[in-house]
Amino acid sequence: MKVAIVTGAAGGMGRAITDQLLTDGSQVVGVDIDGPALLTMAADRVGFTPEAVDLTDPEAIADLFDRVTARFGGVDALVNNAGTCFMSDFPDIPAEELTRQMEINFHSAFHCCQGAVKAMAGRDGVRKIVNISSNGAYNFDVFDPPHYRASKAAMDTLTKDLARRYARDKIAVNSIAPAMTETPLFNVLTEEVLARAISAMPHGVAMQPDQIAAWVRFLISAAGDVSSGNIIILNQGRDVR
Repeated sequence: MKVAIVTGAAGGMGRAITDQLLTDGSQVVGVDIDGPALLTMAADRVGFTPEAVDLTDPEAIADLFDRVTARFGGVDALVNNAGTCFMSDFPDIPAEELTRQMEINFHSAFHCCQGAVKAMAGRDGVRKIVNISSNGAYNFDVFDPPHYRASKAAMDTLTKDLARRYARDKIAVNSIAPAMTETPLFNVLTEEVLARAISAMPHGVAMQPDQIAAWVRFLISAAGDVSSGNIIILNQGRDVR
């Protein structure tokens, strides 16, 4: 049985990823700061273990991986999905908002990768790390503020470094960088910005969490064993030049 950790599990994308991995028979440890939402999920999901953790706390992350390793013997997959987007714009981004943006989107993923690599030691097969990045790290026509872009671009550089560093240890590391996807993050946008962003999508609609989750499921499956170090951009072909 595979043991997978999914961060941001109580959000729209996290729930979709969790459900697809459970369908494949994985034991899923769902991590989120929203403990009550995790307990609600656990009530009707066999194989789901809730873990309420503040992912901006490196010590809490280390404790999480120690608990998971003690209970399940290790970790086979990590999905760094936790993230948010603060909307202050340059040059008026408060220092504390920049710090918070990097803590939630990048530092949490960095520390989770540290814990995962250790917890993956000795596990069978090709182990997987999937980082949920953003099309905003590459497309500068869209609305994303610079500290959000930077946090996701940093994540993708980490993806490539770890993919190279651990290739011979059979740890595959990839990023998925979606464009407009219908999640609770839509709530940070004004109606005008949201309508403009969706109208720019070639299909005329936002993508759905289940569609992104299917790519995560593929990468974590045996078919994903040969993919590592890739940034997979999902945007309906919007930015092809």
